[in-house]
Amino acid sequence: METKKQFKWFTIFEYEKEQDYLRDMHKQGWKFVKVKGLGMYYFEKCVPQDVVYQLDYNKDGLSHKDEYLKMFDDCGWEYIQDYAGYSYFRKPVSESGEAEEIFCDEESRLQMMQRVLKGRMLPLLVIFFATLLPQFLINLLSTHNYFVASFIGGVLAMYIVIFAMFFLKYNQYKNNK
Repeated sequence: METKKQFKWFTIFEYEKEQDYLRDMHKQGWKFVKVKGLGMYYFEKCVPQDVVYQLDYNKDGLSHKDEYLKMFDDCGWEYIQDYAGYSYFRKPVSESGEAEEIFCDEESRLQMMQRVLKGRMLPLLVIFFATLLPQFLINLLSTHNYFVASFIGGVLAMYIVIFAMFFLKYNQYKNNK
């Protein structure tokens, strides 16, 4: 069977873009098999088909994995894998042309974003305030190691952008519920 791998990077809050990417690949005849490492996606050649991919972030569900997966299976979702806290599912688009979604309303999307906030963003905030920010200030103000301060400053800027984009997306769901 012909296989293909592609590097693609999605941030924590870009799960919808990732779902769209996987759906587009399937429409082009490349079925998603797995993702590994830092954004390496693996595909198998298949008959082009419109298949919806959905991601769910639910650590509580994974602690009761059998029931969690059974619930999705009962609704026709095929489980693919877990990666970085997200569970990957797919389902062919119905014959009526309607694409189903795991989250059918803004309230359930907001609940998932709250799980991402607690499970991923809060630990990043702790890392940000407990280690990176103090190291940046020490290297900049005390040791005057501007090279290290510049590097840490770049990482801090990346974190700030990630936080801002996540909270904008979070507020969008919160305001739409």
